[in-house]
Amino acid sequence: MGNMVKPFLQGRRLLETFLVLCLLIYVMDVPSAAKAAGKVNKHVWDVRYNYVSPDCYKKLAITINGLVPGPTIHAVEGETVVVQVTNSLVTENVAIHWHGIRQIGTPWSDGTESVTQCAIQPGDTFVYQFVVDKAGTYMYHAHYGMQLGDGIYGMIRVKAAHKEPFSYSSEHEILLSDWYHKNAYEHAIDLSSEPFVWVGEPNSVLIQGRAFACNEPGTEAGQCKEPNRKCSPFSLNVRPGRTIRLRIGSLTALSTLSFEIEDHEMTVVEADGNYVEPFKVKHLYLYSGETYSVLIKTSPKKDRSRNYWMVAKVVSRESSTPSGLAILNYNFNPPLALPPTDPPAGPHWNDTSDRIDQSVAVKAHHAYLNPPPKKSDRTIILLNTQNKIEGKVRWSLNNVSLNLPHTPYLIALKENLSYVLDHKIPPDSYDVENYDIHSVPKNTEAHPSTGGLYRLKFNSIVDVILQNANTMTPNVSETHPWHLHGHDFWVLGYGRGKFNMATDTASYNLTNPIMKNSVPLHPYGWTALRFRADNPGVWAFHCHIEFHFFLGMAVVFEEGIDQVGELPDSIMGCGETKPFVKP
Repeated sequence: MGNMVKPFLQGRRLLETFLVLCLLIYVMDVPSAAKAAGKVNKHVWDVRYNYVSPDCYKKLAITINGLVPGPTIHAVEGETVVVQVTNSLVTENVAIHWHGIRQIGTPWSDGTESVTQCAIQPGDTFVYQFVVDKAGTYMYHAHYGMQLGDGIYGMIRVKAAHKEPFSYSSEHEILLSDWYHKNAYEHAIDLSSEPFVWVGEPNSVLIQGRAFACNEPGTEAGQCKEPNRKCSPFSLNVRPGRTIRLRIGSLTALSTLSFEIEDHEMTVVEADGNYVEPFKVKHLYLYSGETYSVLIKTSPKKDRSRNYWMVAKVVSRESSTPSGLAILNYNFNPPLALPPTDPPAGPHWNDTSDRIDQSVAVKAHHAYLNPPPKKSDRTIILLNTQNKIEGKVRWSLNNVSLNLPHTPYLIALKENLSYVLDHKIPPDSYDVENYDIHSVPKNTEAHPSTGGLYRLKFNSIVDVILQNANTMTPNVSETHPWHLHGHDFWVLGYGRGKFNMATDTASYNLTNPIMKNSVPLHPYGWTALRFRADNPGVWAFHCHIEFHFFLGMAVVFEEGIDQVGELPDSIMGCGETKPFVKP
């Protein structure tokens, strides 16, 4: 009997070993996205006031876990990200938007106060939960008042579940922002005052949360002559002979930036989470809300005995803000050793042609083409103008300036509370025939909207034409970075002057347009977008300049509201939603 059992046990062990090997092979063969699909990536954040000195000037900022920028979220395509946010601010509410995350099936986690949720009140905790369905470089930031400029922002890096169309040795993030010594409350008072008080130019440009400028009042004498731990430039350590991926994002409150690395050419390979047909640039233009991945080569032939400058310069407006400076540190050199050369001067601030050329150069990678539908079902032309309402300066679209409602759109529409919204339908266009985009507006009085929104047929194809124009100051047309929540859109084209429906549509790129979630509108020009309204929810579309959004430069799109699932109780508690809060 014993002789019979022994071979049986040996055979059983062999079978078990075989099955384990099969399981291992299967697990190794399963795509990373499938493995990540059930994984929860959890973060616990505490939002509170802290004093920070990113440019050697002490300011009361709003921090996440004590940090500006906040913690970076590292995730894998397909994972579920859960962020528990506690508002430890004693005087103000909070909401956090996950910029570029489409929130498919979770519109209530978009983080847009008055659009998708009630803000998080002091002392309360809110849990955001969403799937990062697409690899790429994304960001997050406050979407309440103008808190982005006070420090609530950071990056999201989503690793691909597949082989990407480029390779690199290592990757790093570079988050660009501008920085005011005044806080959001002071800005709000200035922008709402009569007479109007403009916020002015930023005091500094930050690279990865640090500046290297010492020309402002309040700077301690001599503090920045030599870098020190309290106030020193960001230093990025690299090894020679490598290809480095830099994930670069811009979350400025006002500024358009040009980013440059001394003596290092950059190859653009990704934009807003979409692969780009590679092209090379000396300086990369970034508009607030945009992200790019670039590749740089740390050539072994370069002088490795020195460091190199990284420069972020304000462009598109004549600014007194000093350029942000950081250090590309080659191994074996002291990380904060200043380069022996002057920082690159960068492009001229008003070289609009160069900026348009880069915008046009961003096209979809040939192996990842997703051509748009040939035609749209609806076209909305949005004229961007500066106006006044009851004597106060505002920004408007088709002469309508948005005031966010006290009851969030998503809840009002889903719970049949539409009586709280403005039912006046915003116009799909403006007086194209007679409006002179190169002159100061003749009719400067705009109409306020406390809830007007564009209701889109579900799954329809929508074109949006952004049309720029002169402000109330003669010979001035500003750059506007536009961001759409809940979607990527096809960028069909850019043009100068007034958009002509009869002729300009023929110039659309319908072959390899890039898909993005943020796009610039250049001075006195137009930008054409196309998207499919296939994500049930209510989505903001707005200028990403904090002060322009605050002054009404936004619209709201609704699509498939009847297909939105049951709303979580946690997003309610303000306006007419109070009765819906469960005890």
